[in-house]
Amino acid sequence: MNGKTVMACIDAAYASLKEHTDEIALLDQQIGDGDHIFNLLRGMEALLAVRSDIEGAAFGPALEIAASKVLSTVGGSSGPLFYSLLSGMSKASERHAPDTAGFAHVFAAGVEAVGQRGKTGVGSKTMMDVLIPVAKRFDELAAQGATAEEVRDALPRVAEENMLATRDMLATKGRASFLGERSRGHIDPGARSSQIMIASVCARLALHNE
Repeated sequence: MNGKTVMACIDAAYASLKEHTDEIALLDQQIGDGDHIFNLLRGMEALLAVRSDIEGAAFGPALEIAASKVLSTVGGSSGPLFYSLLSGMSKASERHAPDTAGFAHVFAAGVEAVGQRGKTGVGSKTMMDVLIPVAKRFDELAAQGATAEEVRDALPRVAEENMLATRDMLATKGRASFLGERSRGHIDPGARSSQIMIASVCARLALHNE
């Protein structure tokens, strides 16, 4: 894992988000303010503009470069939240070996940083309803000695299952919380975008290891 791998994952996530722009925008218009996907894409495009800086760095520093760029370019709540994810992962990468167990701890640290920033957890109809179960399953698989391939196969399924579960949740955070019971029946756009990025990153890492 190095800066080139980080950039390859960013490329994959950006392409998938672009492909699903209309869908995520519609989800956000139903229970939010409609700008979530456009803020994310703006941040991704800013990362593409500093490709050489990211690719030239080691894994942890590359994540920190990406984190700082996201914070300075992504509007709304997404900027600080994704900054926390990337920066939390960057800091944790200094303490863990570059193996499956190490990366599970790194991802979990990033998710924990998001939870601390957003002051929310599972059941709030947010991106955390995808990130927390994925981090938990990643940790379980690592503890069981799962291979990288097994992890890459399992995590997208966990992400999808928990993204779909947000449909029946009552929103307790963000603009959607103002809708009360009317927030039920809609998939959370942040959960959907997170699920899409997790699936695309896992798919890209599978290619990286072929």
